[in-house]
Formats: sequence, C-alpha cells, structure tokens
Amino acid sequence: MRITSRRKAIAFFVVLGVCLVALAVALNVGWIILNWREGVLLFFGIIFFALIIAGMIVNTSFLVREIRRNEQHDSFINAVTHELKTPVASIRLHVETLQRRELPETQKQDFYRLMLSDTDRLTETIEQVLRAGRAGDKKAGRDRSEVDFAQVVRDCMDAARSRHHLQPEALRFEQPATNGAGVCVLGSAEDLRTAVFNVLDNAIKYSGDNVDVRVRLAMPDEKRIVLSVQDHGVGIPPDDVKRIFKRFYRVTHRSLTHVKGTGLGLFIVKAIAEKHGGKVFAESDGEGRGTTLTMELPRTELPRPAA
Repeated sequence: MRITSRRKAIAFFVVLGVCLVALAVALNVGWIILNWREGVLLFFGIIFFALIIAGMIVNTSFLVREIRRNEQHDSFINAVTHELKTPVASIRLHVETLQRRELPETQKQDFYRLMLSDTDRLTETIEQVLRAGRAGDKKAGRDRSEVDFAQVVRDCMDAARSRHHLQPEALRFEQPATNGAGVCVLGSAEDLRTAVFNVLDNAIKYSGDNVDVRVRLAMPDEKRIVLSVQDHGVGIPPDDVKRIFKRFYRVTHRSLTHVKGTGLGLFIVKAIAEKHGGKVFAESDGEGRGTTLTMELPRTELPRPAA
C-alpha cells in the first residue's frame, strides 16, 4: 500500500512539473510575440523564463529522487526487521519448548542446531548492516597488505557451500596456471572476503533450486585480476542491471519474493572494489537467463617460494 502511494506521489510530481514547464513555455512564447520589437527586454525575458524552467525541472527531479530514496529506505527497514524478527521468534519458540517439555535427546540436539542456525542468521544480518556503514566510510580500511586472492576465493567458496548446504559440484572453480607464483591483491583480506562471499551468496540465492555457479579467476594482463561469477538463475531485467549496486536497492519481481536480504550485499561489493582501485559490474540477458557478476581488481604478484 505504501509503495503504491509513493508511486502515485512520483506520478503527481512528474505531471505537475510537466504542466508548470508547459505553462512557462506558453507564457514565454506569448510574451515574445507581444514584445518582439523590444530587443533588450526580449533577451532578458528569454533568460528569465529559461531559469524558471530549469529551476522547475531541477525541483521536480529532486522531489522524485527523494521519494524513491525514502521508498528504498522503507524497503530496507522492512527487510531488516523481518531478518531480525524471524530468527528471534524461532529461538524464543525453541527455548520455550525446551523449558516446558521433556524432550528426547535427539530432538534437543535438533533444537540446538536450529537455534545456532538462527543465531548465525542474526549475526550475519547485523554484520551486513555494519559492513555497509564501513563501506560508506572512505577513511576505513586503509591498512593494506598482500592478499592471495585465489585463496580468498577458495575459502569463500567453501564457506558458501557450508552455509547453503551445497554439493561440491554446485560451485565450480576455474583458475589459470600461475607457474608456482601466487597472485594477490594489495588490500584488506577481511574486506576482500566480504566482497567475494557476497557475490557468491547473491549468485546462489538467485539461482533457485538448481544451483549451478561457475566461478572463474582470470588474469588478462600483468595489471589486472578478474573474478567472474556466473549463475543460471532468474536473471536481471535490463532496467535493473545498473541499479543493483545502489544502497538498499533490491530487484522487485514476483519470482523473487522468496529471496531474503537487506539490499546491501552488492552495494558493499562495489564499495570494497572501488576502495581497492577496482570496479564491479553485472551482465544479464534478461529474466530467466542468469547473471554474471564481474569484479576487477589491480593485480600484484606474490614472490615465489624459496627452493
């Protein structure tokens, strides 16, 4: 209901802005026709009306942008609230059951396992919000060291398999031979793990029931290292390809209602990539045709181990 009202407000401001511009143009044309002989007045009149039109266009654009931003903030709050309330309610239910009833040991262990899983979900949601705050801070993460990026990718793949209970073949890794010399990125190991894991987590969540993700690490030249993560999931509509990296933005489509999240994951990925002097972008042929997320970072070679 709230989203519908916001869209009506956007439509109202757009229509209002168009009407005001049209009225200003009509007044300007009429004024020019009546005063075409007065050259100086005509010149300043044109400038005056041009400024009015520009001001109305800027004002309307600002209002529409603010309405959309507020809509994204509301969506984020709703998503975070759900991500917090659901595991809390689950943990409370299991604790109350354990407190009131005598259960077999096997069922107790199942309850403990579920509560730990819910606790991990809570922790991850909180960490995601904190990471988004750090990602927006340009001064954070300046302490850098040489990080073996290939090892970071492998570790994140193992963590993603464990978290989503996937078989090894669900995530396939392709890495070029390096002749014994490791390839690394100069940066923060923690931030790079966060970025890579978020990319993998995003690909898995939007793959549906049949997870088949191809992770490819390439070194096109001596200066770059490129990580591409390709899934065969729901894909991205053309209008949303560039927007998915914005803070709080989530693709709204009826086939994606089951996907949970805060809309911060890819924003964090972009912020981390840019802090490391790189970039990230997405490619998709449309809905139902999968997505490829590519992260490009400056490359540094690790020294070969001594013989």
